[in-house]
Amino acid sequence: MRQIVLDTETTGLSTTEGHRIIEIGCIELVNRRITGNHFHTYLNPDRDIDEGAERVHGISRDDLETAPRFGEIVDELLDFVRDTELVIHNAEFDVGFLEHELTLIEHGKPRIKQHALVLDTLTLARKLHPGQRNSLDALCKRYEVDASNRELHGALIDADLLARVYLAMTGGQTAMTLEESAATLGRNDNGGPRTAGNREGGRSAELDLVVVRATESEAAAHDALVEKIRKSV
Repeated sequence: MRQIVLDTETTGLSTTEGHRIIEIGCIELVNRRITGNHFHTYLNPDRDIDEGAERVHGISRDDLETAPRFGEIVDELLDFVRDTELVIHNAEFDVGFLEHELTLIEHGKPRIKQHALVLDTLTLARKLHPGQRNSLDALCKRYEVDASNRELHGALIDADLLARVYLAMTGGQTAMTLEESAATLGRNDNGGPRTAGNREGGRSAELDLVVVRATESEAAAHDALVEKIRKSV
């Protein structure tokens, strides 16, 4: 099963005010494992960035002067996510912005669900933890996902955090720390930010692991939990 954990950064909060996407980050999961394959790009929005948004992600308009525009990377993005399940936190926000961008370039298939399924981890978290804070930061703390290396929000680093939260929230585990993944995912070989086309695949080193097999009752309890989560999505 192939899933893509996706996050965006934008010039502001609402497409109705003409705000645009300025960064897209995608992390690939295959059979619930982070593969190291990813898609990442900054985008030139051809407009100013709200001060409040810039305080969150630290990206200025000057930083994006030489970045591609959405229409230049759309084919590569859609190829990367096609026929997968997109895992997005507060999916309504990111999907709304992506569909806005597709509409602006008059794409023939402007609806995200024409390209991929969508799983909203915010909706899932609210069902699993009703009445609690379910922001990405809160979930990182709850599931002990190390976010200490993040100083500002960024689409790729937030997608990486969400991938680890999602796996923990649905019963999985991962081995890489945020510091390790940020070092490989957030920068290219020259130390600069990755852009469209910076997609890499790789395998972690072979590990000598002690395998402890579940008892029949533990396996049954696990299957029941997975079925409960599947029905809640």
